[in-house]
Amino acid sequence: MVRILYLTAGIIALTLGFIGVFLPLLPTVPFVILAAFCFARSSPRFEAWLLDHRHFGPPIHAWRRNGAIPRYGKWMSTAMLGGSGVIGLFLLPGYWRFVPISVAVISGLWIWSRPDA
Repeated sequence: MVRILYLTAGIIALTLGFIGVFLPLLPTVPFVILAAFCFARSSPRFEAWLLDHRHFGPPIHAWRRNGAIPRYGKWMSTAMLGGSGVIGLFLLPGYWRFVPISVAVISGLWIWSRPDA
């Protein structure tokens, strides 16, 4: 039963990661790393496929080795977080407009604190 839950969570995480390729507000790499974590506990075949994937594999390997994030990923996430924060400043009412910018700053600081892959 636990294996099925991990497999389901992995498929959902991978789907969200794929959607994140096209939506700037949804991150891709964290969901792909989560999917690899779930597949490692549920399906060695899916885990191997994800680790061998041309685009998704290298960030997972870098994360597993030393918690590293590729510099390109850091720049892209910073740009997307910044864009989302600015959009929130203009579209949200009152003090809610500061929530996206706060999340962007906190997330960006954490991302840039990780080693480069």
